[in-house]
Amino acid sequence: METFDDIIKGDKPVLVDFFATWCGPCKVLSPTVEALGKELAGQVRVLKIDVDKNEALATQLRIQSVPTLIIFKKGEIIWRSSGVMDHGSLLRKAQSYID
Repeated sequence: METFDDIIKGDKPVLVDFFATWCGPCKVLSPTVEALGKELAGQVRVLKIDVDKNEALATQLRIQSVPTLIIFKKGEIIWRSSGVMDHGSLLRKAQSYID
């Protein structure tokens, strides 16, 4: 089974959506993230991580508000944003990190 570290160290960008089930803005953003995962399948990997179930990781990455989106590439954070983003903006941002 792949670990979080295994996944983010890959050559493809990895978009991680840190969310909470009780978070209203997270629920608004969720369909956008899921659609992006389908659109960019094979080019960008998309993960959704519940901060309440993964407190140690959320603390390690200093997630202070949800939703927080982070793009990793080869294990490094290359972009980070908190709050809701529209589909077009998030798509352009993710595509800008595809080789």
